[in-house]
Formats: sequence, structure tokens, C-alpha cells
Amino acid sequence: MKQTILAISLGLAGAAAHAEDPIVVPFDGSFDDATFAVESAIVDRGLVIDYVSHVGDMLNRTGTDVGSDTKLFDAADIFIFCSAVISREVMEADPMNIAHCPYGIFVAEREGAVMVGYRDYPEGEMAKVEDLLQSIVAEAVEN
Repeated sequence: MKQTILAISLGLAGAAAHAEDPIVVPFDGSFDDATFAVESAIVDRGLVIDYVSHVGDMLNRTGTDVGSDTKLFDAADIFIFCSAVISREVMEADPMNIAHCPYGIFVAEREGAVMVGYRDYPEGEMAKVEDLLQSIVAEAVEN
């Protein structure tokens, strides 16, 4: 049992060391316009937004509680959703792709600059998820 836990821990440490930077695209407009555009681009594909995490509000509200006066974002939300079709495809290829579900697209404003982005996923089957996220972000940024 200890060997299994050690192997899992080492595997996770290796995965974390190879994590990629998020894909970030500048948005020419306000934070509110960006969140509306992202929400619309997700819903227009027939996908359901499960949750919107208001991470910017949380960070701003709790900064002093954790001993920080650094303002990370003026605003930041993460739209959490899934695609039954794509999720089934990637998990039939490898059931452990469950670790990447649900998917998220963030909208953030920092120092007056608004950006939209998503995490970079592993090569292989997860490219289908990245293609979906890239298309949603492209539509949102173009509108």
C-alpha cells in the first residue's frame, strides 16, 4: 500500500512539473462584455454552465484574512461546464481523463486589461477538449 501511494505521489509530482501555462487571449472590451460573450458562446453550443466561480471576488474578500494586501484581479470569473459528447470520447479513450473534467474558461481583469483563457491539456485525446475551448474563446473574443 505504501509503495502504491509513493508511486502515485511521484507520478503526480512529475505531472505537476510538466504543467503547461494557460492559453490566454486578450479581450478588447469590458470585463462584463467578456463574461457575457463567453457565457453566450458556451450556451450557443448547447452546453450547460454548471457553475460560475467568482474567484476574483473571493480573492479580494479574503486577502486580509490570509495576511495579504495584494490585489490579484480587478475581477475574475471561471465558467465551469462539460460536453457529454466530447467527455465520453476522451474518457472512452482513457477513463482517467476524468481528472480533467469539468472544463473551465476564465475571464479576468487585471490592471485594466481583460483576458479570456483556459488550461492547456495533455497531448492526445484531450486535444478535442482544447479544440472546443479554443473555439469558444475565439467566438467570445471576436464578438
